[in-house]
Amino acid sequence: MTDVQGPSTAPDPEGAPVEEARVAVVIEDEEDIRSLLSTVLAQAGFEVHGAANGADGVELVREHSPLVTTLDVNMPGMDGFETAKRIRAISSTYIVMLSARTEEIDALQGLEAGADDYVAKPFRPRELRARIDAMLRRPRHVAPADPDNVGENGSSDDVWLEHHGLRLNASTHLVTVDDQDVELTRSEFDILADLLVAGRRVRAKSDLALMLRGDQYAVSDFVSDSDARAIEVHMANLRRKLGESPAQPRWIETVRGVGYRLTA
Repeated sequence: MTDVQGPSTAPDPEGAPVEEARVAVVIEDEEDIRSLLSTVLAQAGFEVHGAANGADGVELVREHSPLVTTLDVNMPGMDGFETAKRIRAISSTYIVMLSARTEEIDALQGLEAGADDYVAKPFRPRELRARIDAMLRRPRHVAPADPDNVGENGSSDDVWLEHHGLRLNASTHLVTVDDQDVELTRSEFDILADLLVAGRRVRAKSDLALMLRGDQYAVSDFVSDSDARAIEVHMANLRRKLGESPAQPRWIETVRGVGYRLTA
């Protein structure tokens, strides 16, 4: 079952869209909630495709390559956690999980499955849209520390951040370890990029949490224990994918009670 709502972009006189439509997928078994989510995203300028179960949702993600995917946790058959894992295996879409299960362990399980955010039901449409907007504001390009590294045409596409055989290109969203590609989620990539730019400067868990929200300059924002724990989960997943031991780190060391920084 697929519900589609068109984007809010209008065609130009030649018949081509003014800008490429942003695509979202809504995976929700309750029809009224699926309709509400579709309306919220359509009002934000997305072309929305909806599915009533996890299997159909995964296929929609595969077919449409959405920028954002909202995902219910409690669905019959394949639950949201398994659906998120399958989506993450084929896509770097932003995943927002929604659930009436508000225990911290549920949120952490969602993040471990590959979600970028976890929103409790019932949710307020304005708050949901604000959270999605915050995700989309995350910086995707990291300025090179050395301007001489910029290509002849002024492009930063060939600029790589490097540390002990770990390389990251912010423009192409590529990460390699000893010339082997590493697949990261958006959150893991953003954390790694932030640490590579910071170098030996310590990045507190609160700093990283605000960065993932897109509010890294709003220093007065409250960062909860759950936010800090989410950073720990992302860091554990990042280290696992890089093949790094926390006890003998090659790239990222833990500054106990504070946060993280690059190894010397």
